[in-house]
Amino acid sequence: MTLTLTHSHFNKSISAIGGQMRLKGRVRILPLVQMSRSAASLSTQNQMNPETKMFSFQSFTISLTLLAAGLILLSSAVPLPSEDPVMDNSSDRQNGSTFLYFAYGSNLLKERLQLKNPSATIYCVAKLKDYKLVFGNHKGLASQRWHGGVATIEHSPGDEVWGVVWRMNMSDLESLDRQENVKMGTYSPVEVNVSTSRQDLSCRTYIMNSCVYAPPSPQYLQVIVMGAEQNGLPEDYQEKLRSIETNKYEGPLPVMEELEKALKKPKKERTEEIQSDD
Repeated sequence: MTLTLTHSHFNKSISAIGGQMRLKGRVRILPLVQMSRSAASLSTQNQMNPETKMFSFQSFTISLTLLAAGLILLSSAVPLPSEDPVMDNSSDRQNGSTFLYFAYGSNLLKERLQLKNPSATIYCVAKLKDYKLVFGNHKGLASQRWHGGVATIEHSPGDEVWGVVWRMNMSDLESLDRQENVKMGTYSPVEVNVSTSRQDLSCRTYIMNSCVYAPPSPQYLQVIVMGAEQNGLPEDYQEKLRSIETNKYEGPLPVMEELEKALKKPKKERTEEIQSDD
């Protein structure tokens, strides 16, 4: 009993299967190439012998066995690609080594946040629904560092606040709380659900206690706008930020001088810390 299986047909089958076995854009076809060469060798031998121009049933069975073995090895070695690369870090959050922080104020700017929290890395841009961005001071006590109101959020149905979700090590949690003056009662940490085009995320953020509205200084608003531009927040939201009225403060602001110096330094040299109300 013989079955007709030409060399060209066998190679086309091998190529079609090999073309589907991919790992991050790289085709894993080494075992299939080896099998193809074996099949080619068998086919050549048969062609050289005019009396045997077909594969014998035994040769065909061996080829199929090799092909099946190669496919099993490939299927076990090639994982399915992730449809959402943002979720690649979920295991770190599940084991408690990292957390997600939603920033909407001066911590939109990467360099600003990393001065005190070096582990912070960009996770995604997201929006918080049914909240709005406002500026003020805790109990009306003016910020001596920013000379004006600082950012907070408050519930407002139908509005939305855009921001950046940062992934941070748990080792920076105390530092972040200290930056937000949690122990002094200025801000309280809360969990909020923010959304992207692909998913909803539960993040840590901060809301000011006993906020008394006050306009921000031009310098403080500038830091927020820089962060929005840096991370590609929606253009209409950036325009909204730029249109916010400031208190037109023109005096010295040491915190801005520190930040400007830090922005000019290589990352490894950014050892200075900036303390602020936000």
